[in-house]
Amino acid sequence: MQRLTLSLACFAYDRTAALFDGRARIDGCDLVGTILEPEEAFHRAFRTRDFDVTELSTSSHMMMLSRGASTHVGIPAMLSRVFRHSGIYVRTDRIQAPADLRGKTIGVPEYQITANVWIRGLLADEYGVKPHEMRWRRGGVEEPGRGERAPIKLPADIDLAQIPNDQTLSGMLESGEIDAVIGARAPSCFLRGASHVGRLFPNYREVEEDYFRRTGIFPIMHIVGIRRELAERHPWLPLNVYKGFLDAKRIADKYLQEINFLAVTHPWMVAEHERLQALMGRDYWPYGLEANRRTLETLCRYSHEQGLSARRVTPEELFDPGTHVLSKI
Repeated sequence: MQRLTLSLACFAYDRTAALFDGRARIDGCDLVGTILEPEEAFHRAFRTRDFDVTELSTSSHMMMLSRGASTHVGIPAMLSRVFRHSGIYVRTDRIQAPADLRGKTIGVPEYQITANVWIRGLLADEYGVKPHEMRWRRGGVEEPGRGERAPIKLPADIDLAQIPNDQTLSGMLESGEIDAVIGARAPSCFLRGASHVGRLFPNYREVEEDYFRRTGIFPIMHIVGIRRELAERHPWLPLNVYKGFLDAKRIADKYLQEINFLAVTHPWMVAEHERLQALMGRDYWPYGLEANRRTLETLCRYSHEQGLSARRVTPEELFDPGTHVLSKI
């Protein structure tokens, strides 16, 4: 069989680094890697499909799949996961508790991004604050003019409008023109310590650990996608790609528990690794469909409830069938 040359675009996480430097390989393939921050990878995946294999927004993939318009076949390698209680930045002179968000104006870089699907979902499930109870304003956090990477059609009771093209969400939060910003990145006004700007949950680690203990959910942000026509032309490819990402993750996992030398810039990384295993299980960053079923079902529900998915997608639909169950010896 002739080897395929595959272009790969994703961030250089510890769990993907071995694919870029050759310690992990995709059988039958030669990789040409491009290290990109997630926003650029997503933009190019959904606008121009520049890469054969790419980091993919789970929310956007789910939304496109529900419309029968998916351009990629999913692989259950969960490249990015983040608890999102930390991603709610508010005017502390107006908002001290989740209930205070009702009737307020909330800035979003994009309504559909996975971080915001999770944040709106947990606000509704955990605190009873529903999306229609807030006003939504979309735009760039630091640069004017950002819009949705894929078209959306929201329920009639959702008030979403674009901010002026000469303004940013960070600037509007600092000036008090909006009451909060939610998203994956911290606005620069927060990082600079601007007056009356803070997190809704300053003790977010405590809140997020409690959330995990009660729900078992570690939110998934990004997965891996293969251009659909390529996967259909080479049916063996999705599983081989998945196994390559699994190998890269195993290499990264090994060094989290290496006490002889510290591969991560953290003096107590091994102790922290052991603490997380006690809290979240031995493999606290699992790949695969079944290990993530509850988390994926929750995200599928949130996407449909928020009017992003045209129908409620199932976790199985998100990924190539050949990756659902691996062979065992």
